[in-house]
Amino acid sequence: MNILVLGATGGTGRLIVSDAVAKGHSVVALVRSSAGADLPGAELIEGDARDEITLRRAMDGCDAVASALGTGMGFRKVSLLTETTRALVPAMARGGLRRLVCISALGVGDSRGHGGFVFDRLFQPLLLREAYKDKDRQEAAIRASPLDWVIVRPAMLTDDPARGTVRAVTDLAGINGGKIARADVARFTVDQLTTDTWLRRTPVILW
Repeated sequence: MNILVLGATGGTGRLIVSDAVAKGHSVVALVRSSAGADLPGAELIEGDARDEITLRRAMDGCDAVASALGTGMGFRKVSLLTETTRALVPAMARGGLRRLVCISALGVGDSRGHGGFVFDRLFQPLLLREAYKDKDRQEAAIRASPLDWVIVRPAMLTDDPARGTVRAVTDLAGINGGKIARADVARFTVDQLTTDTWLRRTPVILW
């Protein structure tokens, strides 16, 4: 499969690229700058992911898209995910691509309130308020699209070694926080490109 990866230079994005390459997929990575973008096995294309024409150029010849784009903590308003998704959906439709696997986060949409006491009452409403508004808008745009999408909501990301297995749930009863290694998130994300197990669903993944 030929895969376009967005957010490929981030912590999880790099691992998505390496996992996809290891599984025999061909990978195109859309990056702002190829300088210092150490992504072995991937074809690099420079450009702004918020631009539909750039996206269409990058996904030419691809079969699916994996997005690991994200924004950090802070109080300023952000719209990267919203703008990118609003350009990505029509670009994929015009390019004939249907499969989109997008990494979101535990705490977005109907998973809000399941991040644990400190996260739900301190981090999300204060330091992550604007970033999560952007994620909410991103998810809404994906859900409203005609694409074959999977929205992956990982718990708190760590740089621990991969365990090789994850717990994936949509029934959040009893879920109050948790963590998962970026490597396991990357592996799960790549797997969703070729399976319909979680098609048009929003699994929370954690250990």
